[in-house]
Amino acid sequence: MVLTKGFEIEMYTGTPQGEIIGLSDKIITALDGYMREPDSRNVEYITSPSTSYESQLCALLSPRRVLRNYLQRLGNYTLIPGSTLSLGGGSRFFRSDPTNPYHDYIEQTYGTKVVTASVHINIGISDPEVLMRACRVIRLEAPLFLALSASSPFLDGKTTGYHSSRWAVFPQTPASVPLFTSHAHHIQWVEEQLVAGTMQNVRHLWSSVRPNGDRRPYDLNRLELRICDLVTDPISLLAITALLEARLLQIIDNPNIDPLTQSTLSPEELITLTAKNEAAAAISSLDAQLQHWQDGSSIIARDWIAEIYDDVWAIAKQAGFSCFLSPLHKILREGNEAQQWLQLHTVGFDIQRVITQAIIATQERELELENKLCSSLLA
Repeated sequence: MVLTKGFEIEMYTGTPQGEIIGLSDKIITALDGYMREPDSRNVEYITSPSTSYESQLCALLSPRRVLRNYLQRLGNYTLIPGSTLSLGGGSRFFRSDPTNPYHDYIEQTYGTKVVTASVHINIGISDPEVLMRACRVIRLEAPLFLALSASSPFLDGKTTGYHSSRWAVFPQTPASVPLFTSHAHHIQWVEEQLVAGTMQNVRHLWSSVRPNGDRRPYDLNRLELRICDLVTDPISLLAITALLEARLLQIIDNPNIDPLTQSTLSPEELITLTAKNEAAAAISSLDAQLQHWQDGSSIIARDWIAEIYDDVWAIAKQAGFSCFLSPLHKILREGNEAQQWLQLHTVGFDIQRVITQAIIATQERELELENKLCSSLLA
């Protein structure tokens, strides 16, 4: 058994010197398949759901090649890695669509806290009750995926003390989201939020994980993991996704994996625990000291990830995607993007130099993967 997966990728546009510049109004007019965010400085593309990791690899790369070619024609512009306004620009909002009332609300309510870049990973689960149970488990393990993906240690030209400055500032909305005990509970809760105004619409549920579908909250068919910072290297992103898929296959296969029955903590205590874990992972990512949801015991994020990896390796192997899971070891060994950037900064690289080097490395990596793995599919 394998599950469908697809990605929503947000990326900044700007100059090779790392200055982030709003170009989304031009991009969405000129190119198909790109969507605007409320602020014009980042642009989003989506990959179609597929069970194949190979096809997802090429689906991640192909739109970037098209976008890069257009940005070159537009001027000397490029794509900029990272999940925050690393070098500056955090004091002002640049509206991509001044006529959109929902964007009015976002700008007035949250300001530039939402001007971040991230990746949302969607995994298909058609049974709504199984989906709710999967969301309960992954909600409590989401800090591990943040730890693997952190790529925003800088904001406005300064180190922030966080590996994921994005998740530290991003407004999780509504302020309190329960562990949904059933699909009916989820529907009732969403309807109550819409009446109360704590959600402006069904999309306005900005938590680490949410059930998603074509007619929310009623018709649901996938789990959406929203906590991850932007992972620019597709191989690393697919490794993180493979860990998530293998864990979900394990959860689907074993109904006993459920925080409502398997934890010594109450649902309210679990929500408090995971909020603390998310905050700790935003600061220290793989080195964060977390509390395990099963019994509240203390565990380092890196060690918890390694435990799950060992637990689900055979599942990934049986399903035929263990080769995409194995690069996770490299992230655990060498650190995520934020840790690598901070290491360079510690030895004397200024923040702009770190970012400009990352811009070059990202483009070189895309070309390498296209030439090595996707040339036949992308020809």
